[in-house]
Amino acid sequence: MISLPIAETWYRRAKLADDITLLDEPHVAPFARCNTWHIRGRDRDLLVDTGLGLVSLREAARDLFDRPVTALLTHAHFDHVGGAHEFPDRRVHVAEAAELADPVGFAGLTAADLGSDLVTQLRAAGYEIPELMLDALPHAGFSVHGYRVRPAPAIAVSDGEILDLGDRHFEVMHLPGHSPGSIGVWEARTGTLFSGDALYDGPLLYELPGSSLSAYIPTLERLLKLDVTVVHAGHDPSFGRERLREIAADYLRRFGG
Repeated sequence: MISLPIAETWYRRAKLADDITLLDEPHVAPFARCNTWHIRGRDRDLLVDTGLGLVSLREAARDLFDRPVTALLTHAHFDHVGGAHEFPDRRVHVAEAAELADPVGFAGLTAADLGSDLVTQLRAAGYEIPELMLDALPHAGFSVHGYRVRPAPAIAVSDGEILDLGDRHFEVMHLPGHSPGSIGVWEARTGTLFSGDALYDGPLLYELPGSSLSAYIPTLERLLKLDVTVVHAGHDPSFGRERLREIAADYLRRFGG
């Protein structure tokens, strides 16, 4: 029997500049703690990723979801798509669409549920993977072994497609490597990149099921060319142009790219 306290609140939020709000789940171990980004537009809003879905995101942040919103899933890994089913207008790259519609990939809130092979890979990459991914429960009676990602069929988007918020326009960028259909969204006017797990300020994962080292090299080369002001990633803190170049160049050296 697992004995953990019940969290008073599940989501944490921070208001950033440019009408951007960051939401995350502080009681989740960093490996599975996804950054969820809400971007306010004139005509509609954009939501980048949705976290684990252990608690209703829509209910927890009702003030943010008071108007039309498009949920853009940067890829279909469980820590990014658990709450996707709550948002009727969902977008994902075609290479991730089947997994989102019928989730069968790795998922779990315990190391045992993730499987020893995957946990070994993650620890070798530099991640601390605890036996239990939570330090509190979202509500009484919650079973850490009962976690499942709910199906959330989505509209497919492709590289170069524009997501129009009325006064803001984000270009979809296909950034494979971490997963076949990993995508980011890029606002050229402000130099803002939402990079998902294609690039973040932590150990990049390129040996997961579905990952591809050969695909990751051109992705990093492409990101190096962007005139970035700020990167809001799928995990860890945001960073600027110089840090993007340091991370990408370091991994390209490792990869031999």
